Amino acid sequence: MHEDGNYPEIREAVRKLCERFPGEYWRALDRDMTYPAEFVEALTQDGYLAVLIPEEYGGSGLPLSAAAAILEEVQRAGCNGGACHAQMYTMGTVLRHGSEEQKRKYLPEIAAGRLRLQAFGVTEPTSGTDTSSLKTVARRDGDHFVVNGQKIWTSRAEHSDLMLLLARTTPLDQVGKRTDGLSVLLVDMREARGNGLTIRPIRTMMNHATTEVFFDDLRVPAENLIGEEGRGFRYILSGMNAERILIAAECVGDAKWFIEKAVGYARERIVFGRPIGQNQGVQFPIAKAYANMRAAELMVSEALRLYEAGQNPGAEANMAKMLAADASFEAANAAIQTHGGFGFAEEYDVERKFRETRLYQVAPISTNLILAYLAEHVLGLPRSY
Repeated sequence: MHEDGNYPEIREAVRKLCERFPGEYWRALDRDMTYPAEFVEALTQDGYLAVLIPEEYGGSGLPLSAAAAILEEVQRAGCNGGACHAQMYTMGTVLRHGSEEQKRKYLPEIAAGRLRLQAFGVTEPTSGTDTSSLKTVARRDGDHFVVNGQKIWTSRAEHSDLMLLLARTTPLDQVGKRTDGLSVLLVDMREARGNGLTIRPIRTMMNHATTEVFFDDLRVPAENLIGEEGRGFRYILSGMNAERILIAAECVGDAKWFIEKAVGYARERIVFGRPIGQNQGVQFPIAKAYANMRAAELMVSEALRLYEAGQNPGAEANMAKMLAADASFEAANAAIQTHGGFGFAEEYDVERKFRETRLYQVAPISTNLILAYLAEHVLGLPRSY
């Protein structure tokens, strides 16, 4: 099971980098709920988080499939890209919809690792995935916007210099469509903290560095508006397809890690005088997880193909994310079952990765919403919400 797929040189280099961050490194962070600063710095220094930024702004200018290959290998090596994967795609909103001045100001700094843009302020406690109902308001006041409200599950906020913030600039009762009147602001969190921005960490089942963010009369310069006022919902949608495809690639990497761990253990573990991997009751769940991982991998590559061809990969990006998350969780279950009691022991890393990959049944979009999307937009069934 060593098929390298595309970008074999990049994959090999990422594997080598990840060897410097073995299980012990991640276990220590997990115990203390600490951010993997050294790992993120290493990825930044080697240019892996800037692969999607065009060369004219200091990045590599590679397609999305290169970013997918990097993140898949990170997960397959037992590491966790959740600490920084947003650095790859959040800048897409600036790249696609920002002014030339904004791109020149921010993208080279992000590419060089001098600035981190990996906080994405969209979800709110009361609205969840119903983005058009968000209540955070940005009111124009001269040459500033004044922001009030709160966001939740804003991951990496404590480890980011900049935040892409979606806020309502026109009240809901004054717009024709619910998705109108939302705008994207680029918030400089270094200036904002203590001046209207408060960040509160949320402890979760896995070490994910996620937070709740409060805005209290935070003043953001009007020049930090990305694109046109009121059109922000459209701007973040294109980034969401990229996010789903990249997270699907991470789940494929996770599935490969679980399968390799399960196979290795099943070969070596001797019970009743024979390796447990000789028993079909042990073999079959691992083999089935492998088949489902391969199917998910093909859907990821199809979503990447459509994305890179400039077509709308909405359905495929959603299916890739759902199928890959299912495949990684199935492989995680098979790995725990194969390891028996040792599957729950910290030192094998299986239980840590099990917790980490479970997240992707829920985030960045939950499975039910993916099914609702397919029902409505692909199958033509009536909208259910």
